[in-house]
Parts: sequence; C-alpha cells; structure tokens
Amino acid sequence: MAARTKSTKDRPSYRCTECGWQTAKWLGRCPECQAWGTVEEYGTPAVRTTTPGRVTTSALPIGQVDGRQATARPTGVPELDRVLGGGLVPGAVVLVAGEPGVGKSTLLLDVAAKSASAERPTLYVTGEESASQVRLRADRIDALHDHLYLAAETDLAAVLGHLDAVKPGLLILDSVQTVASPEIDGAPGGMAQVREVAGALIRASKERGMATLLVGHVTKDGAIAGPRLLEHLVDVVLHFEGDRHARLRLVRGIKNRYGATDEVGCFELHDEGITGLADPSGLFLTRRDEPVPGTCLTVTLEGRRPLVAEVQSLTVDSQLPSPRRTTSGLETSRVSMVLAVLEQRGRIAALGKRDIYSATVGGVKLSEPAADLAIALALASAASDTPLPKNLVAIGEVGLAGEVRRVTGVQRRLAEAHRLGFTHALVPSDPGKVPPGMKVLEVADMGDALRVLPRSRRREAPRDGEDRR
Repeated sequence: MAARTKSTKDRPSYRCTECGWQTAKWLGRCPECQAWGTVEEYGTPAVRTTTPGRVTTSALPIGQVDGRQATARPTGVPELDRVLGGGLVPGAVVLVAGEPGVGKSTLLLDVAAKSASAERPTLYVTGEESASQVRLRADRIDALHDHLYLAAETDLAAVLGHLDAVKPGLLILDSVQTVASPEIDGAPGGMAQVREVAGALIRASKERGMATLLVGHVTKDGAIAGPRLLEHLVDVVLHFEGDRHARLRLVRGIKNRYGATDEVGCFELHDEGITGLADPSGLFLTRRDEPVPGTCLTVTLEGRRPLVAEVQSLTVDSQLPSPRRTTSGLETSRVSMVLAVLEQRGRIAALGKRDIYSATVGGVKLSEPAADLAIALALASAASDTPLPKNLVAIGEVGLAGEVRRVTGVQRRLAEAHRLGFTHALVPSDPGKVPPGMKVLEVADMGDALRVLPRSRRREAPRDGEDRR
C-alpha cells in the first residue's frame, strides 16, 4: 500500500498553458478552452505546510487606517481621469487593452509626458518598438519632457533595474506580452511568463507606491489576450476601442477598484496626436439647413455620459429576389426586428421588397435598445420619402407587439438634447421631469410615433388583402 501511494504521488500531471486546466493524462486539445497543443507535462509539487511567521505590520481597526495614501492624482488628461475615477492612485496597476493601431501607445505617451515632474518622474518602457521610434512619435504629438525617461527592454530583470535607477512615480510598459523573465520557461506572452512579469511589477508598484500602466494585446474576438488571471491581478482594466477609419476613440472601464465601471472617456485621434473630447456629440451629428428624409436623432448613454447620435436610413427598389440589409454602427439583428415591427404593426409593407441601408454618423456604435425608436422613425421616413420635423430626438425601446417601452436615464438624455438646442422629443410614457422650454410627446406604440410624419407626403403601401381604393 505504501509503494502504491508513492507511485501515485510521483505520477506526472498535465496542465494547459492557456487556461491552467489540469489533468492526469495528456490530451491533444484542452477541454476547458478548446485550444490545441497546449497541454504540457509538469512535475507534481511536493506537499508543503506553512507555519505562522512574523507579522510585518499589525492589524488596525479600519477606522484608523490612513486613506490619504490612496488619493488619486490627476494624469493631466481629463477624459482618462474621468474613467479612472479622478486619476491614478499610487501603487495602482492599470491594464489598458485594445486592438492594434487604435491609439493606445499614443495616448499613454501623452499621459507619460503630462504626468512627469521633478518629484515624480515617468519611466516609459517599450518592448515592441525601438527608443528612436518612440521619440519620433513624441516629437509628432509634442510629448517631450525633461523628466520623462525612455527605455527599450524585453527582459524583466532589466526593467526592474531601471526602476532602481530612475525611481519613477509612474511606469508605463508597452506591452506586458513582450517582456519575459529568464528564470521562467516559456515564450514571451505565455501564461507562465505573463503571470511572472505581472506579479513582479505589481509587487514593485505596491512596495514603491508607483502607479503602473500595462498595455495588453487583444485576440481577434476583441477579448484581452493571455490568461484571465492577468485581469484578476491588476486593479483597473480599461478597454480602448474605436473604428480605425473614424476619429472617435472610447476608453471604457471594465474593472476599477477605485471608482465606477460605467464611465467612458471620449478621444479624437488625428495627425497631431490624440485629444480628449469633453463634448463629443458634434462628431455624431450632421448640421443641415433643412431636414432630410431617412434621418433621425437619438440620445444614447455611454456609461453615465449622454451622447446625441444620428441614425440614417436609405431604402431603394431592389433588383434581387432577397433584398439587401446592410448596417454600419447598428446591430443587424435589432434593425431586422424593427423592420418586422414596422411592417406588421406600423403597416408599412413596402419595406419588405426594398434594399435597406442603415448607419450611424461619426463611427459611433449604437447597441442599446433606447435607439430602437430612432431606427424605426428613420426607416419609416426613408420609406415614405418624408423628413421628420426639425430639432426632434426619439428615445425608446420598441417591442415586438409594437409598444414603445421605457428606458433608463430619460431625464439625462432629455437634458443633453435640450443643452444642444433640440426642442422636441418623442419618449415613452412617464418620462419624469422635462427641461423647461422643451416639448415632449409621449408615445405608447408605433402608431403614435409614426404620426409625427406629415401625412400630406406620407407614402404607405397597402398590405396584401386590403382595399386599395
């Protein structure tokens, strides 16, 4: 029996290098994360027991703990401070992830220059570019500072050595997947390497009271690359998103131990760098002297921030047996649902036989249900070739029964529309307090909403079986 126990203890085990799933036998594909060729053998660790040790700091009542050490310090970029909850907390570790070319390095280089000072210098470590390439970007965006230090390193020991030499108040590492420790087996970016690099930098940040910004890669699906353990280790996770063909960039908080996670920062990327947008609604609107058929305005909530956005639709006669349905910035499934409601509940039969194109302006993506009413009115306006009244915004979710449902934050949305000069709004029932001087029409279903289209120019196709006289 003793020999059997010993052989069982010495039996090799296998672990997935991607997700950490363990098994007693080798498999070609990990059943947990479905990755091929990632299950590798590793030795069974010996069983150890930990004895109580000397306490480094005594436990205190929570009321006696000094909270001033965790006060956030502004970065010099207000839009980023909004998402972080006021700024960077000393000792905090922030993971910034985003697609290639979205502007992560440009934003963080700007933050590095604006945060640097004689008392708290900034160290920018690049593992993907040379120091001269980063210097050229700094010249272009005017991110030069005497106390901004730059190093090109991919070795963890060298990065820790730079911390001893510079003693920075802010460390920026671009990116965490390019740095490796020679004491750990595996290629840079692997599970073991990312865990070791992140753990060493987190320990250094907490011991020195140094804020750290880590740049992370994303997969083709948009998720943060590497083990999920990395997101659990850091204090803040930010996602940098935006269409590379548009100027708008959004920094969205996914995890934040020091503030709210429903804040969004808006930036504009241009040739001279990246700048924050305190009032980004102008990017999503098209100013016209006269209203155009197929356009409708709505107010979307990005986190806590209301943004006025424009929905555009175009319908043309189709030459195909199956008409086209093309969307940009809108969810195709929601547009298809609204089309079905318009045809069945709004009695607009002409939409089923026409090519339909729907899009937003300025690269904004509308995914919340509050934009359903604006989508429906834009489609109805395009089908009837009738423009909606000027200075009108539409807010509401459309149900399959044709009802217009209530959404959250109606008062904030109306206040933002009123601030930008809009005087009329279509909203669900019971909108709450209405801004003074703004005319609000409460609609219960699609029939009420479609009455805002002028009947003199409305073209409604009769449904099959109805009297055409």
